[in-house]
Amino acid sequence: MKGKLFVCATPIGNLKDITLRCLETLKNVDLIAAEDTRHTIKLLNHYEIKTPLESYHEHNKDSKGKKLINLLLDGKNIALVSDAGMPGICDPGEDIIKLCYENEIPVVVLPGATASITALILSGIKTRSYCFEGFLPANKKAKKEVIERLKNDTRTYIIYEAPHHLLQTLKDIFEHIGERNISIVKELTKKHETVFRTNLSNAIQYFESNEPKGEYVLVLEGADEKELINKQKEEINNISIEEHFNKYISLGIETKEAMKKVAKERGLSKREVYNEIKIKNN
Repeated sequence: MKGKLFVCATPIGNLKDITLRCLETLKNVDLIAAEDTRHTIKLLNHYEIKTPLESYHEHNKDSKGKKLINLLLDGKNIALVSDAGMPGICDPGEDIIKLCYENEIPVVVLPGATASITALILSGIKTRSYCFEGFLPANKKAKKEVIERLKNDTRTYIIYEAPHHLLQTLKDIFEHIGERNISIVKELTKKHETVFRTNLSNAIQYFESNEPKGEYVLVLEGADEKELINKQKEEINNISIEEHFNKYISLGIETKEAMKKVAKERGLSKREVYNEIKIKNN
């Protein structure tokens, strides 16, 4: 009989932020796979948990992943933990979970602390619709492409950032999308938890004079929907129906769908759009 992989959320700061179910699981499994055993042992010692530890992280996930899968296939139950929060988010937990499904091994997720949602709620910025981006790419071109997507997105964005990259990331976002409100959160659930509610230009000015320390969660306000609509109307008024239509065709949108979009955005019937395009093409 196959074992189970228990994905266990651990505290993101305060050691009391762990569920009774998680503690029970950590005590009863055969093995705990930890992102950093030196970090996890502090949690285990605090709760007097003696379960054996095995490292599983980005640099050994291929070899250790195979070993863990073989143990699970042999009937061993394994708990997966990251340094903090929910495994599988911005760490190799997602790889071992995928391997489990490929080998038809049961996966059980134990909910608990996670920095992204905690920061979002604490930010004071809209929570109805949001996107978790994690860490932005290190590559400048790839990073720019991600940030460009934020420009016309009305959702709130949640971004993780390391202290040595924080200032440059704030500058990059400001350069490509302009002024936005932002909440910069650090030391979540700890004694010196802070929420810096400001805008991008003020944040840049602040961190140019104050060295960033600790891990940060950035909660960025989405684009203003009314401003986007007005901007779209202004752009539409400056191009012809044919140019409007060809814009969608160039994006790979099919003819009928492109005509439908043009008609809706210009307040016309599809027949009117068709006749205009037909005349131009003739």
